[in-house]
Amino acid sequence: MNDATDYDLSMMLRTLVMESNRFLEIFSAAHELHPTDMTALNLIMTTPMTPGTLARALNLSASATTSVLDRLERAGHVVRDRDPGDRRRVELRVLDTATALAATFFQPLAREYASAWAGMSPDERGVVAKFLASTIEATSRVREEVSGTG
Repeated sequence: MNDATDYDLSMMLRTLVMESNRFLEIFSAAHELHPTDMTALNLIMTTPMTPGTLARALNLSASATTSVLDRLERAGHVVRDRDPGDRRRVELRVLDTATALAATFFQPLAREYASAWAGMSPDERGVVAKFLASTIEATSRVREEVSGTG
């Protein structure tokens, strides 16, 4: 697809997002996670954070974020640790068992991605990486604008 238009690229991204969401829904349902819980778990896995940081990232109130964290803690996915240097500060941490569970589930997808990308040269991968990075940045900017957080 060498002559992809902006519309074509936009539609392919939309389809990728929908397929990714459907894949995540399977994991969420299998482990009785609400979609917001899954988003929270992914955020905590990606970036060290506090409950307040998570609340802002999810655009949730403190009480709603507490409910999310309570569910994730009960499910054995997350713990709230006190910062040893400042006992008032709580840090969120994903448990190793949750990380292993996710790795097991997502390994087939990772293998399939690797297979799909195997025929790409390093230069082609560089173009894809640049495309994805700029698209993620654009999406983030617009999300911040429409949510009023930018």
